[in-house]
Amino acid sequence: MNTDAAVDEIQALFEGEGARDYLGEPVTQAEHMLQAAALAVRDDAPEALVAAALLHDVGHFHGVLTGADLMQGRDNRHSDTGADWLARWFGPAVCEPVRLHVAAKRYLCAVEPGYHDRLSDASKFTLGVQGGPMTAQEAARFAALEYSGDAVRLRRWDELAKEPGAGVAPLQWYRGLLVRLMSD
Repeated sequence: MNTDAAVDEIQALFEGEGARDYLGEPVTQAEHMLQAAALAVRDDAPEALVAAALLHDVGHFHGVLTGADLMQGRDNRHSDTGADWLARWFGPAVCEPVRLHVAAKRYLCAVEPGYHDRLSDASKFTLGVQGGPMTAQEAARFAALEYSGDAVRLRRWDELAKEPGAGVAPLQWYRGLLVRLMSD
């Protein structure tokens, strides 16, 4: 599949399933991911991390269990599903922060006082489904991973990217970035 067709496939997800409600949050899934990417751009993140922020929740659209299943108490492992799906086109600098963004929430809840209290109600619920805060051993293992720092940055944008009516660039604005990263 060429890069234009791959980006078209991603665009179709944003316009289709991405236009649905975002699992108990006041925005659609596409709005959420676009807001996360806009926050990454604002923070001058590297292109691969911007792409990871843009695509971090595509795993809710794939696999045996979807995001709706997650909200019913069954872990859909969307971070792994999304990273595996994206690996057809992107390298680890995009895929691994996506894979680790749920673990980053568990990590931050374990190591940063007050982080849990800042989570939305939906994010608190899914935290329980996804294993709860990490143990000290789990947190140490997570912190040692190559892409853990990027995953933590992504997680912070993830939590902030839930503002109804936020004016952000459409997916088309990121097309060149995605094509460049696919070509690397």
